[in-house]
Amino acid sequence: MLKIRNLKKTYKTGDEALKSVDIDIPTSQVMALIGPSGAGKSTLIRCINRLVEPTIGQVFLNDLDLTKLSRRKLRFARRRIGMIFQEYALVERLTVMENVLSGRLGYVGFWRSYFRKFPQADFKEAFRLLARVGLEEMADKRADELSGGQRQRVGIARALIQNPEILLVDEPTASLDPKTSRQIMRLITELCQERQLAAIINIHDVGLAEMFAQRIVGLQRGATVYDGLNNGLNPEVLTKIYGEEDWTKKKKGTQNEDSEASSGSEKEVMEGIV
Repeated sequence: MLKIRNLKKTYKTGDEALKSVDIDIPTSQVMALIGPSGAGKSTLIRCINRLVEPTIGQVFLNDLDLTKLSRRKLRFARRRIGMIFQEYALVERLTVMENVLSGRLGYVGFWRSYFRKFPQADFKEAFRLLARVGLEEMADKRADELSGGQRQRVGIARALIQNPEILLVDEPTASLDPKTSRQIMRLITELCQERQLAAIINIHDVGLAEMFAQRIVGLQRGATVYDGLNNGLNPEVLTKIYGEEDWTKKKKGTQNEDSEASSGSEKEVMEGIV
């Protein structure tokens, strides 16, 4: 379980990115984080693993307070936290296999990692994960030869090979077309279910959040203004999160799109990556 207590982030400019955020994420729950640009979604995710240092507050991964750890201990603790990035964060000149194995760097010594001398068990697990995400035939391809959807799947496999306890997912569909976006979100939620993983997914697409997340948290100017089930985003709640808009009309259009997507979902699962 992840527990966030009174988390605040104030930048040197005086801007408050997070205001006393309190959230509990139980094991195996997939939670979507929504809100307008600048609401603090990416900051919240990065404060959890301390890529951004919180100003005040605590973050507990089970009983471990991540905010109190030294740099050395934090490096070890980050092995328990998988991160999936918006821009994939792959090493372009490396192969798919090498990028996936980079998720094991925290488990091997410096020289073994430098010469990419990973244990055989890591190679077996990497092949297994590549098969699960639909890339088993691309292990030797360079990362710069892949499509956006394929790159994101490499990023997912790299995060999972860490054997994390939670996934932090930052805008996984931002650069993807609608069909590939649904495939990626479906894959993430299926893998979380299979591995009993909790996940926090920062996402702009409200429709995708409703389709795939069990729970939705809405941020507005760094504060939590909604925390509930995925079917609770009525026009009043959306106005509270995003501001005034004809949400009734927008909501209807989103539901129609989601209905069409659901009817073809079985076919999409079996198809390759665009």
